[in-house]
Parts: sequence; C-alpha cells; structure tokens
Amino acid sequence: MQETPLLSLEYDLVPGHSLGPFVLGSSLWKTLEYLRESKGSYPQVNVKFDPENPVTSPVILHVVPYLDLLFSGAYQRLHTISVRRLQPTGLGMPFTLRYKNSILASSDEPLRKSGVTRVFGPTYPGDVMRYPGVWFGFQEDGEDLNKGSKVGQGDDRTCEVRKVVIRQKALEDEARDVLDEVCECSAMSGELSSAIVKVHDGITLHFHPSTSPVVRIRLGTSAEDLNCDLGPPLRVHYKEDDRMNIHASSGLTEEGAETDYFYNYFHLGMDFLISGSAHKVKKIILHTNVPGSPAFQRYMRCPWEIQGNPEDDDDDSPPRAKFYDKIDVISQLLNPVSLATTPSMELDRVDDERLCLPGSKTQLLGFDGAVAEVSVANVLTLMLF
Repeated sequence: MQETPLLSLEYDLVPGHSLGPFVLGSSLWKTLEYLRESKGSYPQVNVKFDPENPVTSPVILHVVPYLDLLFSGAYQRLHTISVRRLQPTGLGMPFTLRYKNSILASSDEPLRKSGVTRVFGPTYPGDVMRYPGVWFGFQEDGEDLNKGSKVGQGDDRTCEVRKVVIRQKALEDEARDVLDEVCECSAMSGELSSAIVKVHDGITLHFHPSTSPVVRIRLGTSAEDLNCDLGPPLRVHYKEDDRMNIHASSGLTEEGAETDYFYNYFHLGMDFLISGSAHKVKKIILHTNVPGSPAFQRYMRCPWEIQGNPEDDDDDSPPRAKFYDKIDVISQLLNPVSLATTPSMELDRVDDERLCLPGSKTQLLGFDGAVAEVSVANVLTLMLF
C-alpha cells in the first residue's frame, strides 16, 4: 500500500470486502504499517485491547475521527470496518463515501435512508438497514436515545445514517458470532496460516490459500534453500551481541570465526539465525506479536503450534500447544517434569532499547531445544535451536 496525497478522504465501499484500502481479512501488522506510512491522511490512531488477556484479545484501531477497525483475537485479521461521523468535523478532513458509480455520502450531502434504498434497494424492516456484507445504522454508539435521530424513527425516509458497518458476507443460514475468526479470503493470499513446530527438527509452514504447497524449514537448512523456499528476507542483520556466550559451555568465542547473521521475515513473524561459516540455519525465532509487549508491531503474528511426540505408532493426533496457550500448558510439551525446574533469566528491554513500557521486563525460560520469552504467563517469542 502506498499513500496518495488527498485533500479529502474518498473511499469506495465494496460490501463484504473492503472500504478503500482497508480490506477484510488483512493482517493487523500490515494495516498498522499502512497507517504509519500514511500519517498525512491518518494523523491519529489509537490501539485498544484487553490488557488482561492480550494474546487473544480482539484489537480495535480507532482511526480518528471516522473509522473503527476491529481485528480478530487469535489471528489478528480485519473482521469489521465501522464508519462513523460521515460529516466533516474539526478533527479531520472531508469524507466521501462511494458505491460503484454513486456517491453515498459527502461533506455536502449526508446519507439518508432514502439514499440507501435508492442505491441498494429495499430490505427487511428493523433498527438498521441490513444487506449482505454491509449495514447502515441511524444511531452512533452511546448516543442518547432521546436526542438526534432516534432508532424508532427508522420509517422516516429522511433519517440520517450515522454508522456504516462492513463485514464478510455470511453464507445462507450460517450463524456466526461477532467475534468469530475471519474466513479465508483473497487478502490472506500468500500469508502464513500456521507454523507446526517440532523441537530439535524445525518447522512446517502452511500458507493461504489452503491449497498452497507446504514449506518445511529444518535446523541445518542452507541459506540458499531458505531464499528459494521463502523468498529473500526483508532484512539481513548481522549479529553483534555476544553477551549470551558467557552461558555457553566453553564461555569463549572462537577467534576469527565468521559473524553469524539473521534473516528477518517480518511479514511472516519469524527470524532465522544463519551460521556465518556454514551458512545454515542455527536457530528459528517465532514471534507472537502481543499487543502491549515491547516488540509489538515489529513482526506479523506467527500462528505457531508445538507438536509433541505421539504415544505410539497408531497415534495420529499427537499432543499440541498453540501460541495462545499459557506457558504452564506449553511447558508440559517442552519439559513434562515441572516448570519450576526450568532454568530462567530476566530480560529487561529498557536497557537495550530505552523503552518506557510497564511490561518491559520479560523472562527467558530454557528448555531442551527451545527458549521461550514469557511475560505474565504469555509466550512472546519461541526460539528453536
């Protein structure tokens, strides 16, 4: 997405699909990147989530003053687009809403019930006008029923539309909850749907659409094969911090050794540490992109899940733990004995990155073949080696 200088915000409405550049099914990471690059058009964006359960909390981007973008909790996909305040205010530039070749609303002409009927046709009676993939309401959230356009005045063709909501079109007779995950759609094409983790081995990557070929990355995979399988990384970063070497068995760094380097795939939510001498994968780092955490929005969420060992040869459903599970659940696969026996150390990101966050201190838990970065029982990062 690239920003185009605008004197006003002009958006095309496609029911069940999009509003201008905002497409249902798009990732939270990609949407925030677009808004960051488009500060001229969107100078203020507020991020809202439940701090008590940040991993699975739905996220709302309040794009002042017109838009609310609701993202699903687990997979952080754009679920609902809400348009409010269709008339310009002192908080933002004029707003024009189009549908096909028709202007639905503009700074000169508010959208009324008669205009909706003229463009979309008749619909069932009720407090809102519902059509497949879009509905129109006559009351703002939290608006006093005794003021402004009343819901009860829905039969008045001059009622002014206060809110437009775009969601995916439901299949016939399909009952869907407002907080259900987003169904697979074109906006997800080429993006990660799941990463199956096998400790001491590697990861198996599944992509959208579901018919896409599976990609397997193992510890020891060459950098050349990594480029062929995933494409070039968005960034190559050479390792400069060797402080963790003090915890190695020898405590020493080999003189003259080639510098290791990272392949950063921000859009997949993962990094690969490549050996500077052999140019093979030494470590795989998977990021959960938890709102409120120090590394939030650096990476797209990687929907990883750890696959345990089957009980026997006939067990086709081995135990699994997913990114949204608490560390006590995940540790049962990584260290079945006891979480209390797992070695750990504290990591304070304020020291390295001058962050001023209440949750800047995290804990590193070491397992056989894996390290988990944990904050309040939530796993922020999983590293395989």
